[in-house]
Amino acid sequence: MGPIITHSKLWTGVVRVALFTITCVIVLIAAGAAMPRLPSQWSQVILGVSTSVLTFGLTVLFARWDRLALKDVGAAIAHRSWLRLAIGFLIGFCLVGLQASIVGVVGHVRWVRSPEVGFNATGTALAAYLVLSCREELAFRGYPLRRLDCFFGPYMAQLLIALLFAVEHVAGGYSWINAMLGVATGSLLFGMAALATRGLAMPIGLHAAWNFGQWMIGGKEIPGLWRTINPQEIRAPLERVGLISYVIVMMLATVAFWRLYKRRMSTDRP
Repeated sequence: MGPIITHSKLWTGVVRVALFTITCVIVLIAAGAAMPRLPSQWSQVILGVSTSVLTFGLTVLFARWDRLALKDVGAAIAHRSWLRLAIGFLIGFCLVGLQASIVGVVGHVRWVRSPEVGFNATGTALAAYLVLSCREELAFRGYPLRRLDCFFGPYMAQLLIALLFAVEHVAGGYSWINAMLGVATGSLLFGMAALATRGLAMPIGLHAAWNFGQWMIGGKEIPGLWRTINPQEIRAPLERVGLISYVIVMMLATVAFWRLYKRRMSTDRP
């Protein structure tokens, strides 16, 4: 049986989570406004590194405020963190491949190489998506998710964080449909991975691999290693196929991590 959380402690904790989240958004806005315009994705690399460092600093401050260790909010770097990061990256790449296979078969899509994108651009894109994923996981699936999990349990915590994650992306220009079906669904996977592994290495790997993989196959605004070729008359239905297949793939992976979470919770019970 865990410690009893009084009404005052509950609302104090919720206010601190809200303060942390708002501060992270302010950091992102301020850093984005200060970023120089650089070629390729170097601006995103610098933005990701600077905001990740500042968000980690906020995590340290708020964890100490709550008298918690970094491992209690999933932000500690352990000896197996790099292995979990690599495994998460591999799983994320497999998810991209699965979703692309569904789209390719159903939508009759094929991919052709983009000759203008070379090794340097690929390395820069990989670095950008890795550090940006680090920032987002620290800002949402670190301190906020773990504290809300303590107050409300994993399911309500997941829903609240997914909503906050979607709102941030709407503020960044996403439509509500893409934010709720796309961004929030991804948040559930990354959050479940964070809870199941009790750390951020796995979700950072998943998140980075998904975004980098989507960039590789032309799924981002910036040209990737390949670009899609599909018949003009099925372009609109293809977008629905892409979204539906994305939700299916993400939910299957979320269920897998949920099963891992339940298994670990059962072994922890005395």
